[in-house]
This record gives sequence, structure tokens and C-alpha cells, in this order.
Amino acid sequence: MTTATVTSKGQITIPADVRRALNVDSGDRIEFVQIEPGRFEIVAATRSVRDLKGLFGKAPRTVSIDEMNRVIAERGAAAGGTAAAGKGRRR
Repeated sequence: MTTATVTSKGQITIPADVRRALNVDSGDRIEFVQIEPGRFEIVAATRSVRDLKGLFGKAPRTVSIDEMNRVIAERGAAAGGTAAAGKGRRR
């Protein structure tokens, strides 16, 4: 079993054999996924979003940005929020 020590700043050094197994290097990101209370899984987050293309098959229908904004605003209003379509959206 490989172990690491938490520093006073809450940091750890991932042992070399674990970095090799995860195929991560300096600057790469990792995710801590809780799989049950008190138990986490470490996952390399080095894949590009583009790698996900086609993972779920073809979408049953196309949805426009305007339609997404309208539904968000409607659901926000129904939940008592103040969501407004396009409000605060960056371009």
C-alpha cells in the first residue's frame, strides 16, 4: 500500500508510482470523487472535453440557446428564483 503525509497546509505529494499509474504529471488536474462517506477515489482529470464526443450517442433532438435560456428562466421562476434569460451572460 502506498501512503502520503498531509502537510500543515493540507497538501500531499502523490507518490511517483501512483502518478505513473494515473498517467499524471506536473500541472495536470486530479479529481477527488466521494464514493461513500469517508471514502474517496482519485481520478485523473486530464482528458479533453472533446474526448467525450459520441460517448452518449446522438442527441434525440437539437436545442437552441434561446430555448435553453427560456427553460432556465421558467424553472427559476417556478422555483421562486429570479433567473432571467440572458441576464449576466458573457459574450
